[in-house]
Amino acid sequence: MISNQILQTTIEGLKGITRIDLCVCDTEGKVLATTFPDAEEYEGSILIFVDSPADSQVIQGYQFFKVFDEHQLEYILLAKGGSDDAYMVGKLAAFQIQNLLVAYKERFDKDNFIKNLLLDNLLLVDIYNRAKKLHIETSVKRVVYIIETKHEKDTNALETVRSLFASKTKDFITAVDEKNIILVKEVKPGETYDDLEKTANMVLDMLNTEAMTKVHVAFGTVVGEIKEVSRSYKEAKMALDVGKIFYSDKNVIAYNKLGIGRLIYQLPLPLCRMFIKEIFDGKSPDEFDDETLTTINKFFENSLNVSETSRQLYIHRNTLVYRLDKLQKSTGLDLRIFEDAITFKIALMVVKYMKYMENSDF
Repeated sequence: MISNQILQTTIEGLKGITRIDLCVCDTEGKVLATTFPDAEEYEGSILIFVDSPADSQVIQGYQFFKVFDEHQLEYILLAKGGSDDAYMVGKLAAFQIQNLLVAYKERFDKDNFIKNLLLDNLLLVDIYNRAKKLHIETSVKRVVYIIETKHEKDTNALETVRSLFASKTKDFITAVDEKNIILVKEVKPGETYDDLEKTANMVLDMLNTEAMTKVHVAFGTVVGEIKEVSRSYKEAKMALDVGKIFYSDKNVIAYNKLGIGRLIYQLPLPLCRMFIKEIFDGKSPDEFDDETLTTINKFFENSLNVSETSRQLYIHRNTLVYRLDKLQKSTGLDLRIFEDAITFKIALMVVKYMKYMENSDF
């Protein structure tokens, strides 16, 4: 369960302090980590020691120790030298590795629990029973963040996020697929959605600078019970998808700020096609030329203000009025009238949604 790299780092650290060489092998005599060469020569001795009833023994000038994981023999540890000092260092090293096994198992169990919780794979009674067993508080406010990386299995990004929240024992970092890192974060009393957005931006900036990777961050709403964590996760997933469709210029998106895009995202495609056909008589809004689309978007940005829009487009007011009149003749919608503007804005968003869904894999 513990990686060889962790074992190597552990025994190198111990050797740096004690100046005694150490080696960790599996129960078949294969060397997993060592601070001295030719450790493979002791494979035969290790196999004999595995079958012996002793927990420690001096063989060929080395102290041999057994490391157990809940009564199951997991590793054989060698400490160079037959002295009392070598014995003491070997015992300390074995104790350290045994504690690492416990810690990693607990982390694995918690990771498993959080994954199943997010994916709704647990019965209600199991959620509370397992949470109690793993010492996870059930009535704490939490929110789920999804961090989508550009590349699959981005271990640098995952480790960066872990290091960022390593001191927060009530936060959980996991992954349920190849591209998404999930952060289940405790929400402290007084924390607002603005604070949650600041956290998302902090993660974004850190990954851009430390892991050198471009990411999108989405988060759901705050939930007060552990059983509701999966809801916040589903909301974050929706925010990620809706953000790609309607807010592609944003790298951080919150579920509670999706607005009308959230409603459109849940519409069936046949209904969307019917709506576009009824409004534009078969013509799609994205068929307009760039000049017309730029005019429309700028008009919406300026809250249907003709003077401000013409100023920002560097055109005469009458030129803008002419363009709006031309658009009204072709679509039957006058963007200067609020109701028509709303209809047109929704239609543009529906077309974006239709294009996204038709080009996506699902």
